[in-house]
Amino acid sequence: MKKIIFSRFYVLYCNCFLFFLASGIHAQELVFLSGTVLKSVSNTPLEYVLIRVKTDQNIFAYTNKSGFFSLELASDSEHEIEIYLKGFITQTYNVIPSNREPFYLGTIMMSPKHEKLIYSNTLELSDDELLDNDIGGSNVIMGLLQSSKDVFIRTAAFNFGQARFKIRGYDSREGTVLLNGIKMNKIQTGRPQWSNWGGLNDVLRNLSFSNGIAPNPVSFGSVLGTTNFKTRASEYRPGSGVSLAASNGSYKGRIMASHFTGLLKNNWAFAFSMSSRFAKEGVIEGTFYKAYSFFFTAEKIINKQHSINLTGIYAFNRRGKSSANTQEVLDLKGSIYNSYWGMQVGRKRNSRVQEVEEPLIMVNHFWKIDKNTSLNSTLSYQFGHIGSSRLGYANVNSPDPSYYKYLPSAALRFLDYAEAYKLTESFKESGQLNWSEIYETNTLTNTASYYLYEDRNEDRQVSFKSVFNKTISSKLKFDIGLNYRNLESLNYALVLDDLDGGSFSDVDSFEEGDAAQTDLNNPGRVVESGDQFSYKYKIGFSELESFFQSTYRLRKMEWVGSLNYNHTSYQRTGFYRNGKYPTSSFGSGPKVTFNNTSIKLNGLYKFSGRHLLYGNLAFISRAPVLKNMYSNVRVSNEVTSKIKSEMIQTIDVSYQYRAPRVKSRFTTYYTMFSNGTENSFVFAQGLVGDNSDFIAQSVTNIEKKHLGVELGIDVELSAEFSMSAVAAIGQYTYNNNPNLTIESDLFNDGDSDFGIVYLKDYKIGGTPQRAYSLGVSYRNPDYWWLAFNANYMTHHYLSVSPLLRTENFYLDADGVPFVDSETGREISQKQVSSLLEQERFGDLVLVNLIGGKSWKLNDNYLGLFFSLNNILGKSFKTGGFEQSRKANYKELLEDKSLNNPLFAPKYWVKDGTSYYMILSYRF
Repeated sequence: MKKIIFSRFYVLYCNCFLFFLASGIHAQELVFLSGTVLKSVSNTPLEYVLIRVKTDQNIFAYTNKSGFFSLELASDSEHEIEIYLKGFITQTYNVIPSNREPFYLGTIMMSPKHEKLIYSNTLELSDDELLDNDIGGSNVIMGLLQSSKDVFIRTAAFNFGQARFKIRGYDSREGTVLLNGIKMNKIQTGRPQWSNWGGLNDVLRNLSFSNGIAPNPVSFGSVLGTTNFKTRASEYRPGSGVSLAASNGSYKGRIMASHFTGLLKNNWAFAFSMSSRFAKEGVIEGTFYKAYSFFFTAEKIINKQHSINLTGIYAFNRRGKSSANTQEVLDLKGSIYNSYWGMQVGRKRNSRVQEVEEPLIMVNHFWKIDKNTSLNSTLSYQFGHIGSSRLGYANVNSPDPSYYKYLPSAALRFLDYAEAYKLTESFKESGQLNWSEIYETNTLTNTASYYLYEDRNEDRQVSFKSVFNKTISSKLKFDIGLNYRNLESLNYALVLDDLDGGSFSDVDSFEEGDAAQTDLNNPGRVVESGDQFSYKYKIGFSELESFFQSTYRLRKMEWVGSLNYNHTSYQRTGFYRNGKYPTSSFGSGPKVTFNNTSIKLNGLYKFSGRHLLYGNLAFISRAPVLKNMYSNVRVSNEVTSKIKSEMIQTIDVSYQYRAPRVKSRFTTYYTMFSNGTENSFVFAQGLVGDNSDFIAQSVTNIEKKHLGVELGIDVELSAEFSMSAVAAIGQYTYNNNPNLTIESDLFNDGDSDFGIVYLKDYKIGGTPQRAYSLGVSYRNPDYWWLAFNANYMTHHYLSVSPLLRTENFYLDADGVPFVDSETGREISQKQVSSLLEQERFGDLVLVNLIGGKSWKLNDNYLGLFFSLNNILGKSFKTGGFEQSRKANYKELLEDKSLNNPLFAPKYWVKDGTSYYMILSYRF
């Protein structure tokens, strides 16, 4: 009792002292700063919390029984406010109160220093949100939920991400992903391979994120932002945890266990984690899932200046893929149909399987030179393979059960209704791979007419990164970084299973003579299970990158300037002398180098502690990624014609309002991508007259324009309720008419310049360009919470085919425009445009619910998290593409005139309500 009376007397004394001190200040006007301090999770008031000005500790106050405090500060000056209570994590706030109104900090949540998190604002994503495979850059936000408190980014990741929403329309390669500063974006595509660390959620929560082209102390970054995962053992909170997860997505279950020692008395720290994810079949038919991951990190703090950290990651992922389907197939079989699997001896066997196994070892050296200077360096080595299997065949029918000849539309074009009915019933009843028939055919032909093979990529990469950070004064600091990557990538086709057919000849069945030989150095070669065949080459890649960044801070302004230099080189070495490319396929090709310089400028102006205006401007130059570097990389050293360094020009301006109960951001942006290159392979009919061929096509000098606005508002209605509103309004279009070059046997020199591609003003497909969300959340003092979101997305377009938008499309074999069969006149531009009109997907409404509950069991915690997505159960298209099979006006018009075109667009579809649940125990 005496202690309480004394404490209250002390609080009264301190506030009286502050009052008399403030009364003696005549030269400056004073304003009240107030707020309420609560204990995290329980939402209970904290009494006797010290609130003080760090630069003048004579100005302070304590909270009362209700957690409320109030003190007076000089107006129009920046103050660093420290909030302290023994046993709790100290918090600091920078405020600039105005003399026009009292400044209310709002509700401040304080967490005990050693309290384990019962629940937090962090949401977990299942692999459905992280997979970045068939659709090509499906979710560019990935793990940003763990790193950003920005309501717009969190909503875009969790709520919009289900529809493959891309922030600002950017592909995932535009985001830089680092692990302890080492760049993890693959050189093949520029995208991060998330399977390399999948399932290790517990140990990858410590990260930093810089939105867009905002400055980052360890990397120059790119236009989508920079995420840096940190695995320093001493920074993990001591304790252990196990969790069980269940979902109806790509996997059905996950088991994860982790243990963190914290810093031990001998200055060692350790962290361990392991997980397993599994599904006999995912939500899509025939898509099994098998993955397990292991993580280890150890740190030795040598002294106050030096520390060494070792990290090892092993993640194995093997899963069955799913097919994109035409609307005819979806109507007959439903949205979860997958043509890649069939029954074999009573079990489902998928022919398309992806396997990722690329272990990583990393060593970090942390050097705290002095309190204002540090040098952190990382050395890493990654190796392993990525394999993707499929069925190969020669001189037999396609094994694909959804092949156009097996569908009713194939008969309906000849008005053969009986055959169409027969095909309809057959496809509905089965419509899957017929493994028995495949084996029987091989037995009858006494050769592997059908075989299962894998496109295999084996990488060996060494990386080094060193970053020097120096604070000169309270106003000036700079960062200098050096990054080096060296990669040797071996690529080949591997026979996995001859399917009881024995050996077969390694030739191209669509060619004759020498052109059919995959290796003229070994003609007529016979291969069998376990052999390499078809193609084999090696890519040598090196990258040297350096950046300099300077930050200058004033009381109300901040400027950051960054400069980046990148030297990149590629060299292809072929091991087979291909019959179609005898002079360019074998041996080492030329070394191709790119030297690029990039610059960005970031500015911030603080009108007050609540009102901020900041802008970012960047000019980025970069080398093309490997998949676009060579026109036909599997069989030729030839570099893509007219390829150049890609250029990005971008600017964004944001206004941010930060009040105690309201946080909001409004951003407008403009980005221009130029000198882009995209390579792909298609089979085209009617390419030259009635001729057909499998071609390699290269589209160069692509310009894409991205512009729009982003709005996010988060309002705290009370200690329990909050609301959020988010809007993303964008327009992403092709900004020019690029150039198309194709490689085909139909031309004497093997390749042909098809001239310009009329893509200008077509919409960029693969993402909704406009999205809106309204959310309500509730947090109960009894440790449970719910959040409800309604989302509306629109302006989602089909990806278009460049080949169909060239002059060749409307010219016949004689090089003159096609004639309209009804009028006898040349076809008009209006007719061509109508036939090539870009498809827009239907508008989409998604309703989601997430929540959680936790229980304290002695000093341990049991937690439950769940999410229900697409509660209305709506089926919707997440992406799709035009087929290029009908490559001229006459062919395409005939196909589209059918009720069900034979070569209609193919779509990826998501169907029904999905759920994700986690039960965790931390001790």
